[in-house]
Amino acid sequence: MFGYLTACTELLDEEQLRRYKAAYCGLCRSLAERHGQLSRLALTYDLAFLTLLFDSLYEPELTQGEESCVAHPFSARPWQRSESSDYAADMTVALAWLKCRDDWEDDSNPAALAEAAVLRRAWERVKAEYPRQSRAMEEGVRALRNMEKARDESPDRAAECFAALMGEIFVWKDDHWSGTLYRLGAALGRFLYIMDACMDLDGDTFYDRYNPFRRYYGLDNAARFRDILRMLLADCARELDRLPLVQDAGILQNIVCVGLWTEFDKKYGSEGGDGHGPGSV
Repeated sequence: MFGYLTACTELLDEEQLRRYKAAYCGLCRSLAERHGQLSRLALTYDLAFLTLLFDSLYEPELTQGEESCVAHPFSARPWQRSESSDYAADMTVALAWLKCRDDWEDDSNPAALAEAAVLRRAWERVKAEYPRQSRAMEEGVRALRNMEKARDESPDRAAECFAALMGEIFVWKDDHWSGTLYRLGAALGRFLYIMDACMDLDGDTFYDRYNPFRRYYGLDNAARFRDILRMLLADCARELDRLPLVQDAGILQNIVCVGLWTEFDKKYGSEGGDGHGPGSV
């Protein structure tokens, strides 16, 4: 489901690129410290978005440095960490564990079973510390599984399951911003689910897997999908604009307005012809 919530690094200036990579490295360090070295297998850029968002909104104390690591033993990399990084690390392992378990139940994938075993203790810790978020994750995955078994072809109902899951993840604190953050997370959840369905349509059709767009396979869907995604992305951008973000606001806007289109443009072509055409919402 993930792999789309990334920046278009070509459009970041040098300082923005440094901070973006530092947030990613900080998330990696939080994973290792909180859940062990093997939890780094779950690392993606997607939840670095969450660390940048919460760092900008709540302005927690940052710890920064520049060091080599297991992944980059011969060159020092800048990193920055905060409470936001730790929360994002917890959500990362929880989502990864649920995905691995789901992949095992769907396809009896032994690699997924092995990764789930590695992450199980981390999942239990997150479940105890964040019962609201973990319950929403379990309920969302269960609802999606039921839709898949029923071959329910409603993209809206399927996307809403993932929206509810993501909305709860984006609510870290019970405060003035929790409503806006929930709506932002839910809007991103809808977009990500529909994006994933668009991207996986060919493979899901070939392997007879569930996809709410299966009825459209074989049609020229680039324009149709682009219109749906643009509408969903407008909801994301609107909620993001309601937050009083200053630090790293440019990176976050890049991710939402441009970066989210990167994989779609690779598969279906760029409307503007330059790789960044759909970014206007």
